[in-house]
Amino acid sequence: MRYVLILLILFSIISCSESKNQKNFSSVEIESVYEDSLSIRAIEIMGNSLGFAANKGTFGTLELNTGTVRTNIEKYHTYIPEFRAVAFNATDFFMLSVGNPALLYKTGEDGKMDLVYKEEGEGVFYDAMTFWNNREGIAIGDSVNGCLSIIITRDGGHHWMKIPCSELPAGIKGEGAFAASNTNIKTIGGKTWIATTSSRILFSPNKGKTWKSFRTPIINEGDAEGIYSIDFWDENLGVAIGGDYTKPEVSTANKAITKDGGKTWELLADGQHPEYKSCIRFVPGSKGQEIVALGFNGISYSSDMGSTWKKLSDAPFYTIRFQNDSVAYAAGKNNIAKLTFKRD
Repeated sequence: MRYVLILLILFSIISCSESKNQKNFSSVEIESVYEDSLSIRAIEIMGNSLGFAANKGTFGTLELNTGTVRTNIEKYHTYIPEFRAVAFNATDFFMLSVGNPALLYKTGEDGKMDLVYKEEGEGVFYDAMTFWNNREGIAIGDSVNGCLSIIITRDGGHHWMKIPCSELPAGIKGEGAFAASNTNIKTIGGKTWIATTSSRILFSPNKGKTWKSFRTPIINEGDAEGIYSIDFWDENLGVAIGGDYTKPEVSTANKAITKDGGKTWELLADGQHPEYKSCIRFVPGSKGQEIVALGFNGISYSSDMGSTWKKLSDAPFYTIRFQNDSVAYAAGKNNIAKLTFKRD
């Protein structure tokens, strides 16, 4: 018993020492890796490459090891789509356009893209997409005919079906999702969270078969207000951020945290920095303690689960994806950049 107590004491000392020695982000080094006259809001790291899609029908890849960029342009007859959502599975890259008509493409043969879903009609506007696994994926859009638009594939992205309103929570007039950073859907295992402009969270425990909704305290009184981005560390811990992009200086009721899988939410750093942001991500390897949020008004960082924040840079971006615990890639107006976070 004596030796057990000694081991416990030593373990406690080591754990405390490790905690005290944990260094926080102090700055960020920003290196532009691709520049063009584009608005880039959709990126995903796919192994050793980064896939992206933008306006002007432009899409492409950035090879992370070499910096090589390859781009192409997708047109639908004479129409040039604007892409704000991308996703991938083991075999294909997918991109989804905003506006009417909604156009969803997947990788085809000889490097060409195949149109696998099209939706036309008043109010059609898709915002984000992701995959649960190699066979099953989901995309979301603004409300049409009284409920949020949700389409799902169960065959690897070859075919997509829209969920009828009868199988979804009752809609709210004008409810949608912001197509700002392709981060208002999050999946872990078979669980799915969707953040809306009405500051609701739509939740499915079973890959979109059944749904329920939860309220958050994030402001949503105006058309430009609501949740712009969410992320979950695990099935319980999640964060949400947004505000009003037309009033980017406002920091009231624009960020929140859940510790019970989205059922209940509490405001974070209310009235304090950061203000409006379009994307929020947990830092890999941080046990859910470290968070980065960014927008066209700069990059902010928290080391204490969102309780306090500091600004690392004024550089404007729309969206970010981490490659590891210190390197990320961010995209915005006219560029994609490599972000290297430095610790004290």
